Amino acid sequence: MNEHLKNFLNEEQDPKAIEKIASKLNDLLMKGEEVGYIGVQKKPAITVLPDSIVLTNKRVILCKPKNLGLSMDFTDYNWDDIAATFVKENILGSEFSFSTKTDLTISIDYIPKVQARKIYTYAKEQLDALKGGASQPIEAVTPAIEDQAIEEIATEEVTDYAELIPVAISGYRDEKQHPDEDGNPPTETSNANLSSEELFEKLQNYKKLLDNGLILQAEYDALKKEILGLM
Repeated sequence: MNEHLKNFLNEEQDPKAIEKIASKLNDLLMKGEEVGYIGVQKKPAITVLPDSIVLTNKRVILCKPKNLGLSMDFTDYNWDDIAATFVKENILGSEFSFSTKTDLTISIDYIPKVQARKIYTYAKEQLDALKGGASQPIEAVTPAIEDQAIEEIATEEVTDYAELIPVAISGYRDEKQHPDEDGNPPTETSNANLSSEELFEKLQNYKKLLDNGLILQAEYDALKKEILGLM
């Protein structure tokens, strides 16, 4: 195994999974591309062929073994195509997901919590570097992590609309019906005072409203753009 890749065995990564990835990464990496972190699934039941996620200074690569490990599917996303990243910590591991600028949401679950935090931190550094106009994304994971991981926005079917109305639609309609002294809705001002967790919870509720036909796509797109702009 490549000596550099042995460094990714310090957070409970499956050595066999890392070895399989290592045997193929040499052919996959582009010129100037370096691996920053590798996360490996760890499901409650014994998993012979876990999925893995590889983060480099240029892209995110999802690795999914198939055919009893004889082959592997790779799907990659460049950092400049990624809009936001999310981590949801569960009782058994964590789920790391990211959304693209074309509104795709990609997830990989059962990632050990320490690995998920490192993945989230590395991804956030890459996106911050791009936003800041850096010539190249950062190449190393810093040890500092945020106190609390941001939860993924999950879409789920809602049958009791009453549980959403007090949280989302009432607040949304109030903002539109009670403008400020200049006649402008105070949406941006009120949202600016919210924490990241509250902003994502609000966006999650708007997504539920959209999925259940309670608001229009155009309304949701405007709200999503506003909230992501406050991150």
